[in-house]
Amino acid sequence: MAVDDDTFEQLLDSVRRYVRERLIPAESQVEEGNDIPEDIVHEMADMGLFGLSIPEEFGGIGLTTLQESRLVEALCYASVSFRSLIGTNVGIGIQGIVMDGTDAQKARYLPALARGDMIASFALTEPDIGSDAAHLKTTARRDGSDFVLNGTKRYITNAVRAGVFTVFARTDPDRDGGDGVSAFLLPAETPGITVAKPDRKLGQRGTKTSDVILDDVRLPESAIIGGPGNLNRGFRTAMKVLDRGRLHVASIAVGTAQRMLDLATDYAMQRHQFGQPIAQHQLVQALLAESQAELLAARHLVRATAQEYDTKGQAILMASSSKYFASEMAFRVADRALQVHGGAGYMAEYPIERLFRDARLLRIYEGTSQIQQIIIARRMIKEYQDRA
Repeated sequence: MAVDDDTFEQLLDSVRRYVRERLIPAESQVEEGNDIPEDIVHEMADMGLFGLSIPEEFGGIGLTTLQESRLVEALCYASVSFRSLIGTNVGIGIQGIVMDGTDAQKARYLPALARGDMIASFALTEPDIGSDAAHLKTTARRDGSDFVLNGTKRYITNAVRAGVFTVFARTDPDRDGGDGVSAFLLPAETPGITVAKPDRKLGQRGTKTSDVILDDVRLPESAIIGGPGNLNRGFRTAMKVLDRGRLHVASIAVGTAQRMLDLATDYAMQRHQFGQPIAQHQLVQALLAESQAELLAARHLVRATAQEYDTKGQAILMASSSKYFASEMAFRVADRALQVHGGAGYMAEYPIERLFRDARLLRIYEGTSQIQQIIIARRMIKEYQDRA
């Protein structure tokens, strides 16, 4: 059952206040310490933010896709690093369980994930396998009723915090592409797992990504998402999860773009050159106007996509289009906003410098812009052929 509109609007207002009163003032602390303070972690858990998309029957809030999109946009008015803390519990880390998990798997994991007592990670990417995920090399060799996993996963968000991993491994080496891949739920305390130290990154400090090394990790066949009957069907789960995940990233892009545009507008009103605010100069106005038009277009596309997903249960073409357009839009806004600041924008004392670096990743994760272009074009061709 969806959250009613009045209740959702109250939650949205609470998040907006929390962003402005608590998270934005803590951004410098996160940047300098490269971590999110534990008191903020607990506060976000108490607000129910770890369980936004988990059904109410398992202790979550159970937002619709559109409601989740609007709330993520509001949350990402602050540094997107705060969103990354809950992001895998709201998105790719748990959606495989919600969509395809057995009743036992849902009962075991979802309540703890909704409370924030446990954090989930999504382990698909590998050192040599990113966008070409159908050809992953991590293996899961059957041994009786168990599977033994070996391989390395790379850039795994929240790996150092994870209590459970959704791990994708090849269970049938004789099948090419995604047909021989299964999805496993791997408890973090399982012997044979090594989580490497967190990566150093260009931006989004406070987020934690790491390599995860699997060395003869043994799991029962009941750990396959959906149970043994879903053997070799994990790639389908991955694609469904990433479809919704792309919409999530598009919502992030809209939220951070709004923050950057507001900062640029405020600076343009306060900064004087040639005897007047630079907001009165037409070429500065052009930078602001272009950003505003693109931001409005992205917001409406993202919300239309969310409605499509809620109505039909998928939105492959629109989700890729939203992720592509919104992430590219956000970086164009970042570039223009820094340009409006002039030399000051290049200095770390102004938040636009950090937001500019943070925005760059949006064009890469959950499928690069180039991968989205391929998905969009292929889907267009398919839909055209279906109509013919």
